Amino acid sequence: MARAMLEYTKTVLQKVSFDARLFAKEVKKAVSRLLPDEIEELRIWLKQFITDKPELRPSLIYLKV
Repeated sequence: MARAMLEYTKTVLQKVSFDARLFAKEVKKAVSRLLPDEIEELRIWLKQFITDKPELRPSLIYLKV
C-alpha cells in the first residue's frame, strides 16, 4: 500500500503542476505522509519532472535537497 501512496502523490503533483503554490503545498503534504525511502524516490522523480518547469523549483525546499 505504501507504494500506492507514492504513485498517488506523483499523479497529484502532475495534476497541480500548473500552480506553483499548490504544487509546493502538495510536496509538503507528501513529505509528511511518505516513508523515508519513498521520499528519496520522490526527490529523484521531482528533479526530473521540474527540469522544464523552473517555477516549481522552490518546492524542492521541502525535500531538503
